[in-house]
Amino acid sequence: MKLLVTGGAGYIGSVVVQQLLAEGHTVEVLDNLSTGHADSILGGAIWHEADLLQVGRILDSSFDGVVHLAARSLVGESVSHPERYWHGNIVATLALLDAMREAGVPRLVFSSTAAVYGEPAGASIAETDQTMPTNPYGASKLAIDHMLTAEAHAHGLAAISLRYFNVAGASGELRERHDPETHLIPNLLKVAAGEKESASIFGTDYPTEDGTAVRDYIHVRDLAEAHLRALKAAVPGTHEIYNLGTGTGTSVRQVIDAVREVTGREVPAVEEPRRAGDPAVLVASGQRALDDLGWQPTRDIRQMVSDAWTALGSDTASPDAASSGTATPTAPTSAGGLA
Repeated sequence: MKLLVTGGAGYIGSVVVQQLLAEGHTVEVLDNLSTGHADSILGGAIWHEADLLQVGRILDSSFDGVVHLAARSLVGESVSHPERYWHGNIVATLALLDAMREAGVPRLVFSSTAAVYGEPAGASIAETDQTMPTNPYGASKLAIDHMLTAEAHAHGLAAISLRYFNVAGASGELRERHDPETHLIPNLLKVAAGEKESASIFGTDYPTEDGTAVRDYIHVRDLAEAHLRALKAAVPGTHEIYNLGTGTGTSVRQVIDAVREVTGREVPAVEEPRRAGDPAVLVASGQRALDDLGWQPTRDIRQMVSDAWTALGSDTASPDAASSGTATPTAPTSAGGLA
């Protein structure tokens, strides 16, 4: 297939592109590098440095589909600047749908999020659970899901939304490089590498086994594989939604233990009060993705940490030296070596 990947220079997008190229697909990337990195765009993919609003200049009838990952995705920013999320996510996606309709591009796989569920009452979240986003980021993604349902019914689009839970890990040198970095595992690895003095544990009095919040972590390679399956499974005139998670929760303390085990570093952690709005447990039910797509994640939390640590390049420093505070971590390697 000939495919356009929006946001293909980002963390998840670059791994999706990597897997599409490995399967022999023709891939073009649209990314304005507002959060992505030029050295994450792999050789073999054609890159259009452009905003999503310009997608009409790129799409034509030769494309078989779009994997849509380009979006604003910071919860805090969405609260302080919601207009950026109405424009950057909703308006931009409408422009994409208009361009796809005009060019006759038949299928779309959309990068959605568990944030659409807000603060669910149950621990294991299914696609049929009530959607009540608590911030403009989640609301913008839910609005796009509604857009896709209407587009499929009215114009025959074959659409699938994939609602991510907590994505982690790396694929070769393709890793998380967010600015600012808000995700737990890369921040813990910064402590292990000596870039930060300590990590924070927000809340130790949750009703969980060790008192810390429990989340469903999924390896970025497993996640990317789901996109490839979704492209093949999309049916004209339908919009399907799938949660992507392992179905297994891992607490903050368990993640810290995994980082300590993999890196051989102490990784000091400071206990902080709970953050407002953080649920105790968020775990996905992945049964529907298994039943319909034949997709099941295979990589555990230790693999996620190990792959992310190797991609960071800091595993070459001596654990003993690092724990004494005298090591200088190896600089992260460039993702361009995969081109």
